[in-house]
This record gives sequence, C-alpha cells and structure tokens, in this order.
Amino acid sequence: MTKYKEYYKKMLSENKEAFERFRKAHDKYCIEQEQDQEEYNLEGKKIMAIIKDYEARLCSRSEGNGYATFTGNLTEKFWQEIRNEFSMIDYIGIISKKEPAFVLNKIKLKT
Repeated sequence: MTKYKEYYKKMLSENKEAFERFRKAHDKYCIEQEQDQEEYNLEGKKIMAIIKDYEARLCSRSEGNGYATFTGNLTEKFWQEIRNEFSMIDYIGIISKKEPAFVLNKIKLKT
C-alpha cells in the first residue's frame, strides 16, 4: 500500500468519532446546502485541522528523506483520496449570506 493511502487510513481510524460526525454533516450538506452550511463549516473546521496535521506528517517524512520534489504530487494524491470519500470537502468555510438581488433605482430628472 502506498504511503498516502496508509496515512489516509490511519487518519480515519485514529479520528473515527470526528469523521463520523463530519460524515453526518457532510451527507446533510449534500442534500441541503444553504440550510446546513453553518453546521458543515463548524464540523469541517475540526476535520480540516486533522487533515492538515496528517498532510504535514506525510510530507515531512518525504522531505526528510530527500524526496522534497515529490511532495506536491503526494499531497495531491492524499487530497484526492479524501475527495473520493467526501466530495464536498472543498466547500468548507463558505460564507453564505442571503443578499437581495441587485437593483438599480430609476433616477427622476426634472425637465
């Protein structure tokens, strides 16, 4: 098994409860995005911290072994593995405000 897959599986197993909560929020968000954005951002913030930690662990080992040029590809593969399971992971942190539609008021000129 490749290193990025190992780290991905390790991340999921060591943080099982957090990922279960995130999976529920993710599934709800997939169905109703506007209503569940706030909850998704809250759970997503915790998950992103975990993911960034494991990404750093994965890349630091590669850089330490003299393979720094391959770190970008390794990171991309790691994230692709995450996106395969959590398709909406990139939508964490989106701020959704309902603003009124853009309206131009007519100007009344005196003639």
